[in-house]
Amino acid sequence: MEIFIPDIYQKSIYTIDYQKLQSRGIKCLLFDLDNTLVPASIKVPNKKIKELFIELKEKGFTVILFSNSPKKRLKPFKEELEVDALASAMKPFSRNYLKIMREYKFTVSEVAMIGDQLLTDILGGNRVGITTILINPVSKQDMVFTKINRRLEDFILKRLRDKDLFTKGKYYD
Repeated sequence: MEIFIPDIYQKSIYTIDYQKLQSRGIKCLLFDLDNTLVPASIKVPNKKIKELFIELKEKGFTVILFSNSPKKRLKPFKEELEVDALASAMKPFSRNYLKIMREYKFTVSEVAMIGDQLLTDILGGNRVGITTILINPVSKQDMVFTKINRRLEDFILKRLRDKDLFTKGKYYD
């Protein structure tokens, strides 16, 4: 069950202490898109996200959109946020996490995955040993496949809570 526990748990991408991440040696931030940055129905990033990404890049982070969504979905975000993106990432499988680290020459201790799902973002990141950061979904509306994942996630969250390993709503960094 520990494979599902995030290293950091915060309310949103805006409450993460990026300075603390940097002091821990994190250089690369992988961001999930749907329900991490925006609801799945939103087609372009808002001003607040743009400002955050500008700030993160100014601090020296390499910022990459890392999503299971197709390239067509990521393209407007990639262009407007001026970041790299890896579409159809096939999270939680390790292959594309390792590909990013190899291509950008980062070690596992230099990469963090930020996302809203235990079964994709957190499980995938934990499997390769990078820092994992869970945030609450920005919307209650999910795509069909994600709805299935959420049911499994609820079961996992209950088991983690019962074992006093992780509790939804108890934020930490």
